Amino acid sequence: MTTVFVEGAAIRAPGLNGWAASRSVLAGIDAYAAAPPDLPAIPLPPAERRRTVQTVKLALALGIEVFAATGRALADTATVFSSSGGDGETIHQILAALASDARDVSPTRFHNSVHNAPAGYWSIATRSHAPSTSIGCYDASFAAGLLEAAVQAAVEDSAVALIAYDVSYPEPLHSVRPLASLFGAALVLVPRQTPQAMARLDIALRPRAGELSSMALLALESLRRTAPSARALPLLAALARGAAETVTLEYISDLMLEVAVAPVAMTSPRLPRRQDVAADA
Repeated sequence: MTTVFVEGAAIRAPGLNGWAASRSVLAGIDAYAAAPPDLPAIPLPPAERRRTVQTVKLALALGIEVFAATGRALADTATVFSSSGGDGETIHQILAALASDARDVSPTRFHNSVHNAPAGYWSIATRSHAPSTSIGCYDASFAAGLLEAAVQAAVEDSAVALIAYDVSYPEPLHSVRPLASLFGAALVLVPRQTPQAMARLDIALRPRAGELSSMALLALESLRRTAPSARALPLLAALARGAAETVTLEYISDLMLEVAVAPVAMTSPRLPRRQDVAADA
C-alpha cells in the first residue's frame, strides 16, 4: 500500500470548468449541466503557442490550475502526464498524409504526435527541469498515472503532479476508438500531510472483484465512461464530498486500484451536504 496526500485538484470537461466551479456538482449538491469546456490561455511564447494542439492546451490548463491551488512552484515539482492515446487530430493528419501520394509529414505535426509532447511544452511554459514521466495504459491510463505519481511521491519523498487528459479522434479513428470531446483531471500528491492537504489516499493494487466505482448521477456516469481520464470522476467526487470512502478504479488484467480516501483538515470551507441544504430550506 502507498499513502499520499492530495494538496490540490483540477478538472476540465463538459460542464465542469475548474475545481472550484465543479466541487458542488461532483459532491451532488448542485445540478450538472453539460456545456462546452473552457480552456484558458496558456503561458507559452507566441511561436510555441501557435504550434500547440488540444492535448497540450488541456494539459497545461490543468497543470496551471492545480498548482495555483497549492502555491507550489511549477518549475520545481515532478510531473506525471497520463493519456490513453495523445492528440487524435494530429494522428489523423499524419495517417492521411502517409496515405496520400505526397506522403509529406509536417515536422510540427510529428513532434505533436509524440506521447510526451505536453510534457515538453510544460517544461517550456514553466521553465521546469524537474523529472517528468509520460504514461499511457489504454482504458486504465488514469489509474496507471495515479499509481505512478503516488509511488514517485512516496519513494522520492517529494511532491508530484498528476495530469491526466484525453481528447477525441476524428473519423474514421473515432469509430474504432470513440472518446469524449475532451476530459482532463489533475492532482498534486505529497508524501506527508501539509497545511494545504485536503485528503489522505491509501492506494493498493487488488484482485478485481465486484463492480468498479461509478457515479450516482446518470449524466456524470455517462461522462465517466466516455474517456479513460474520466475514470477519475469517482475519486474526484469523493474528494469533493470530503467524506471517508473507498474508490475502486479500473486497472490492467484482473487487477483494480483500490483508493481509500480519508479527509484531513482543509484550508477551504467544507461544502454543505444534501441534508444541510434541506435543513436550511
